[in-house]
Amino acid sequence: MHIPCIYLVILQIALVVKSDGADPIQAFVIPHSHMDVGWVYTVQESMRAYAVNVYDSVVEELSRAKHRKFIAVEQEFFRLWWDSAATKEHKQQVRQLLTEGRLEFIIGGQVMHDEAVTDMVDDILQLTEGHGFLYETFGIRPQFSWHVDPFGASSTTAVLFALAGFNGHLISRIDYDLKETMQRNKELQFVWRGSPSLGEQQAIFTHTMDQFSYCTPSQLPFSNRSGFYWNGVAVFPDPPKDGQYPNMSLPVAKDNIHSYALTMVKNIQQRAAWYRTRHVLWPWGCDKQFYNSSVQFQNMDPILEYINQHGEQFGVTVQYATLGEYFQAVHQSGLTWEVRGNQDFLPYSTEPFQAWTGFYASRNVLKGMARRASSQLHAAESLFVRYCVSFPDGPVPKEWALQKLRDLRWAVSEVQHHDGITGTESPKVADMYLKHLTSGMTGVEELTINLLSLSQDADSFGFTYKQNTDFTQEPGEQIVVYNPLAWNVTTYVNVTVTFSMATVYDDKGQPVPSQIQQAAESVSTYDLFIVVSLSGLQHRRYFIRPSASPSGHDSAHAARTVTFQRQSVSGRPPKTTGRRLLPVMNECYKLMVDQDTNLLHSVTDLQTKGTVRLTQDFGEYHSNGDVSEGPISDNYIFSTNGTAQAAYKSVGLEIIPGKIVTEIRQYFYREEKEEDYVYAVYTRVPVGFKGMMPCHRIEQSYRVGPLVVNREAVLRTTTDLRNNKTIFTDNNGYQMQKRLHRTFTNNTVARNFYPMVRMAYLEDELTRLVFLSERAHGVSGQSEGQLEVMLHRRLWNNQEWNLGYNLTLNDTSVVQPVLWMMLGTRAAMSELYQKGALALQHRPVVMCTSSTKGGRVPAASHSRMSALPVVLPPNLHLLSLSVPGWHYSSNHTKHLESMQQDEDRKMQPDFKRVLIRIMHLFEVGEDPVLSKPATINLKEVLKGLGEMTSVEERSLTGTWAASDIKRWKWKTTEDASSGATDVAGDQAGHSFRGVREYFSITISPKEIRTFFISFK
Repeated sequence: MHIPCIYLVILQIALVVKSDGADPIQAFVIPHSHMDVGWVYTVQESMRAYAVNVYDSVVEELSRAKHRKFIAVEQEFFRLWWDSAATKEHKQQVRQLLTEGRLEFIIGGQVMHDEAVTDMVDDILQLTEGHGFLYETFGIRPQFSWHVDPFGASSTTAVLFALAGFNGHLISRIDYDLKETMQRNKELQFVWRGSPSLGEQQAIFTHTMDQFSYCTPSQLPFSNRSGFYWNGVAVFPDPPKDGQYPNMSLPVAKDNIHSYALTMVKNIQQRAAWYRTRHVLWPWGCDKQFYNSSVQFQNMDPILEYINQHGEQFGVTVQYATLGEYFQAVHQSGLTWEVRGNQDFLPYSTEPFQAWTGFYASRNVLKGMARRASSQLHAAESLFVRYCVSFPDGPVPKEWALQKLRDLRWAVSEVQHHDGITGTESPKVADMYLKHLTSGMTGVEELTINLLSLSQDADSFGFTYKQNTDFTQEPGEQIVVYNPLAWNVTTYVNVTVTFSMATVYDDKGQPVPSQIQQAAESVSTYDLFIVVSLSGLQHRRYFIRPSASPSGHDSAHAARTVTFQRQSVSGRPPKTTGRRLLPVMNECYKLMVDQDTNLLHSVTDLQTKGTVRLTQDFGEYHSNGDVSEGPISDNYIFSTNGTAQAAYKSVGLEIIPGKIVTEIRQYFYREEKEEDYVYAVYTRVPVGFKGMMPCHRIEQSYRVGPLVVNREAVLRTTTDLRNNKTIFTDNNGYQMQKRLHRTFTNNTVARNFYPMVRMAYLEDELTRLVFLSERAHGVSGQSEGQLEVMLHRRLWNNQEWNLGYNLTLNDTSVVQPVLWMMLGTRAAMSELYQKGALALQHRPVVMCTSSTKGGRVPAASHSRMSALPVVLPPNLHLLSLSVPGWHYSSNHTKHLESMQQDEDRKMQPDFKRVLIRIMHLFEVGEDPVLSKPATINLKEVLKGLGEMTSVEERSLTGTWAASDIKRWKWKTTEDASSGATDVAGDQAGHSFRGVREYFSITISPKEIRTFFISFK
């Protein structure tokens, strides 16, 4: 319908006239640039094309006008600019803008991390690295989040930000239908109590962005060009020499300023209707913006001035603001807010057929590499602490060692980006992440082998370094095995060797139980399993001597492979199965293998004698790649028209009975007569570990791929447990979420997938079946008693947007993830599964050293570096033990004063300050014993490292002294119902209780307590 222009103008004015008696709307215009650390372009490409120009021009333009402001979000680009591109004048301008409060660092982490598939340890790491840099460089401690782009919101993130001292949390991407309801009911803001055990102690006020999210309205009614983006769209690989970018908005002039103002005011009024206060957060920016801040501010300045001049008419006032100023205004409103419990906002959908659940499994190789790098870093950090305490002037240069650790910290932090570990980036960006991780891991492996070498004789320091546990040359080899957990561990390690017989000795020259067998996927190598017993944070040496023939009872047990007839399973009627069952047992379980199908049949818990029917196989979802034929799957989105189809027609079987491990090998073939398998399951059942953790786990590794194009592969575990399709999955390894199966008009299958980072389980009234993972996957309960784990995806589609950015996920790799299964009563599994997940993530580190001369078994030797154990109670976990290297201060005021006196001084790393985080693993009421608060004496627990002399409790990232944290108190409906009379402005309660006399501390369920400690 055509509307005359004059009538349209009158209508627009009517829409923005102030309502009689209403307070004016106060709009906080927050300039920002969304700068993805990766996604389509590499970090280096982004720095060259626009990122350097963002910070150059922002600091220059803010310095020209006192009313202008800006928020900086992710630290990676800023740190690269600060270290390599910023001039001395730029640095002085930044410091001045921070002092004036016109430049504000938001989040402060290395990246804006994903919330679905990241592990909490890595979330904390990237936040700590960013905060350490900001505090050392500027004395800044961020207090607000800006999580505008992660694909769903985790309640764990809310807890971590509260523990870091944040006063406000901001999210955006939640289910489209839920957001519509929350907008309509003005429920977009609430107090989020992200942990049921911590409750209000670590609650945080949370603002959910409305349907416009973090970008300014992009289409103006009077122009075909982009809205409020006068600098246009960034150009790669280089900025245009003439300064003319695509899609530059029309410059503001006399003939269009009213139209610009009307568009902005109307949008502000629309947003205001969805919130309870008269304060409106109006984000001005979007992806890759403000690389020409001059043209941006020159055009926006007059619009803001025009609106304020007509404020009485519009009923709106506008101002440039930081996020902190907006949160402060909302806080000062004194309203009472609804409380949200620990339920997260996952999964996330943007439309009925756009469930963003595919990325839970995209780029499985990258997800695995990121977690392995994190585990390797965790082990090396604790070794470096021991070294710094034991060797104040040791032979390994501390500056060199810290740089190796920081390189890997940077790489692990970087890949946590919401378009990194998610697998939603372009292939060249995925390669960038892998390159940085590989380089960092190589450096830390070199450091680790040098630190572990100090346990040898004095003249053996600096022996030959080998990256892998693969012995191919010398007749006698040594390995060093390190336990990175602060618990005593008895388990086995697997070493790849090229000989078929061997004997293993410990560092006292005593024979060690071992087993050797042909490797699964190599005819020239063997798996050597060695039983190891290690105390917490302890390492030991083992010597491997190959032999041509068995040398008595000390030799490794030579396990032999038993091959069974390959079975066709396509079209097999159910009655032809279960007739020939073969048992595989250890002291905890009896597995029955069905020789009619070569599949698992059942598992019996030998403690309770309860049996669960259990079978496993592989299925594939068939994905559409043609947009003209319906919804598609891509890096982000999973879409399917039906259930997963069987991905095989026949199954091969081998069983290797052993004295340490019995292994079941199953090979799945697409066709009955095909020679090459596409799927394999290697199930290891530890033997001889009665009463120990390995007894309770069934260890499985998988080989998946290469897949056919437009296939999404799942491992299906089908049981007779009656769980009503309900499953439980973890939130970033911190806490569990109950996932009820939901039915939708469209896309029910895809919208019932959830992220599993460390663990998932299903249960009935008596029994729980747990799955533990060393990388993230998507999981779902599509049928009664069933759990699907999506292991791999290979996709291509013809959607123009995906093709333009090369985001089609044509992943041809073969992936080899690992899952551990645990089965038992709900009570027994509650006691074990958290420790089991950590045992999988932090398996003993095995490092090869050079051979001993002449193949001689080494005599017992004494360590030059302290190797006394560090052991915590079973309900406490040593989350972090590191030398951060950043310059913190117990006296924040003195820290700021010293910085002002010498802003340009070069900070030397601080090697004496040790950071330790201890976490309580259990929820309130989860276990009758282990859920109780645990009291320990830090000095006593850590005496294995050295004599502790001081301890100071800190915030999660170390930048706040616990006693200095004064988080805002927000009035809630629960306060009102309980009769509480808190007033806005009061300080929030928190769990920082300090350290009692003689270094004694108490840690309550799900608490994470952070300390700085020093040693004599």
